[in-house]
Amino acid sequence: MEKKSFWNRAFHLYYDGFRQMTLGRTLWLVIGIKLFIMFAILKVFFFPDFIKHHSEPGGEAEFVATELQKRQLQP
Repeated sequence: MEKKSFWNRAFHLYYDGFRQMTLGRTLWLVIGIKLFIMFAILKVFFFPDFIKHHSEPGGEAEFVATELQKRQLQP
């Protein structure tokens, strides 16, 4: 009898489990849609690229350094 590697056994465990799912596929689809909405759509509207809009091209590191120094000096 041939001994299979850990990765081969783990792959087949998950492969067989996902293949036999019925409700689980729908749940994974819902999870995937939620993650897409959170990271792709909401990021665009609620998390603009602040550094890009407030610094010169190529001077992003300097902008961050000066902002950190300003905030460190304030009590």
